[in-house]
Order: sequence, then structure tokens, then C-alpha cells
Amino acid sequence: MSRPTPSDAQAEALLTGLVQRYSPSTQERPAVAYLVNQMADLGYAAQIDGAGNAVGVLGDGDRILLLLGHIDTVPGYIDVHREGTRLYGRGTVDAKGPLAAFTIAAARAGVRPGWRIVVVGAVEEEAATSKGARFLLPRLAPTAVVIGEPSGWDRVTVGYKGRLLVDYALARPIGHTAGPERSVCDAAFTFWASVQDHVEAYNASRRRMFDQLSPSLRGMHAEDDGFTETAALMLGFRLPPEFDIDALQTALSSMAGEAQLGFRGREPAFRAAKDTFLVRAFIKAIEAEGKRLQFKVKSGTSDMNVVGPVWNCPILAYGPGNSALDHTPQEHIDLDTYRRAIAVLARALVDLQE
Repeated sequence: MSRPTPSDAQAEALLTGLVQRYSPSTQERPAVAYLVNQMADLGYAAQIDGAGNAVGVLGDGDRILLLLGHIDTVPGYIDVHREGTRLYGRGTVDAKGPLAAFTIAAARAGVRPGWRIVVVGAVEEEAATSKGARFLLPRLAPTAVVIGEPSGWDRVTVGYKGRLLVDYALARPIGHTAGPERSVCDAAFTFWASVQDHVEAYNASRRRMFDQLSPSLRGMHAEDDGFTETAALMLGFRLPPEFDIDALQTALSSMAGEAQLGFRGREPAFRAAKDTFLVRAFIKAIEAEGKRLQFKVKSGTSDMNVVGPVWNCPILAYGPGNSALDHTPQEHIDLDTYRRAIAVLARALVDLQE
């Protein structure tokens, strides 16, 4: 039995319901269950998969259009409320807005014979594990993929920098503060200064931010128990394309001296091709809404870094929202642009299946 096309009111209600279900990484289940129920009401074959992802499928063809969003958020609850056309709440931009737009747009576009549209609300994208996306890698072979991340309704993202997270730890027996031995805090500070010098030298001939190595000191802690003093740092690096991650790890280990380093969250940068049938469909869809498509590259990472190199198919990231609001206390989405993004997506999905 055919179902009525979801209205703008349903689109707003779906997004609001998703955002009301606070879902920081590893705590996504209530939001996942909600989305699966909403998908089923819209005509999807919907389920929770083995990783905990929300998965909705339209059609049963061999050619797969995968709309891969993520349903987890960073921590920090924001009261969900409206101010005019703005909807406030954690995840409105990153990335429940794009995920809700996927869900409504695919239901509006419908599926053609020979095709299958798969919408996924993946878990743990924000946790640097990408558990949901990695679960899909051996289980799907998509014809094309759209990643659900905020780009603005008239833009698409075709590249993301890579990432490396580094945990620094140094422990020593306590010495007298008047003695010659440097404290662990001095050593940790010297390490960070050496990192900054290394980065400055690397970036000297590289003018564009996307081509530069970008470090950040994300956490620091020091303490003693009367016998041993310890210092810990957590560093994050945003990596440019074609960057030698092994060489960076070797250089950092040399700078660290006696300190212990742990490396995690390693993802190479990824840049997608622009000359694809997927990009052309979005060019047409955005022009139909009165704008000319603009391309973006981002200094962060997304599940595109995980799936792009493996599936090796046309891929881009798209979704409503201003990415400058990602992770901020003021996170909100303009519902007018949310509706325009749904219109663009629905047009593109129809065109892709013709």
C-alpha cells in the first residue's frame, strides 16, 4: 500500500523528536529506536543492526544509494526549543539535521525498479571509533554514497582532513623543587613546544589550511602522590592529504624522550572526485532551487574518511546546517534551510535513479 508523501510538518516533527532524544556517543539507543519506528511509519523496512545503527531500506534492487548519517552527538545537553525558524538542541546541525533530511527526502523521492535506497543513522561517529560505519564496510557495496554532515543546503563537501590522537604520559619519582631535575610539567611543556616547532617547519611552504598539519592541545593533567609525579597531555592532529602518518609518529616518539606515547583515532585524509554522476545530480538539484553549487573541504573528519577509500565509489557529504555551530553551546538549525535541503536531496535522488 502506498503511503502519502511526508509533509513539512512531519519533517520538522521528525527532527525535533530526534534532537529531544539526547544521544552522546555510546548512548544512542533511545534515538535509534525512535528513528527506526519513524522510518517504519514512512514505509521503510527498518531495523536496528548488529552495531546498533538505525537502518531503513526502500526497494530491493541491486544498485544501492546509501545515505549514511550519524545519530550520535558530542556531550553537552542543550534545551530543545524554537526561536522563530531556529530549532535549538544538541545535534540539530551535527548531524541529526542531515540525518532527518535523508529520511524525509528518500521517502518523498521513492525508489525506482533496480534500485535500493538505504538510510543509516550510524553510531559512535563522534567517538573516533566510527563503530557504525565500520560495521557496514564488509556488508554493503554501494553504487553511490552521501554522507550526512552539515554543508549548507547549497554546498557539498568533497574532502576531509585526517586525524591522529596522541596520549602523552610521564611519571618520575618526586625530587626537591630546588634540585637540578626538571619536573614532569617542565618536560611536558618542552614536548609541546617541540611539537609546535615541528609543525611550523612542516607548514612553512604550505599556504592553504587544508594542506597544513594542524595540532591542538586538547587536555592536560598533573599530580603527585607524595612519591611519584605524573603529567599527561592529550594532543590532536588534523592531517593534510597524502601525509606520512608513520613519520609523524616516529618524530613525536623522538621528541617525547622517556615519556610514553599512545596513538589512536588514526584516519588518513580523504578527497572525493568532483566529476561523478553523483555530483552532477546535486548540481542540477541545487540549480533547480535557484543557487549554484559550491564545493567545500573541511579541516575535520567524518565517516567519509572511513568508507571512502574502501568502497571507492562516488561519494560526497551533504546536509543542512552551519558547520560553524558544530559542538557549540549555541547549536541550532534554521528550519527553512532544512526544508530546502530536503527538496535538494529529493530531486537528486530522483535524478540518480533515472
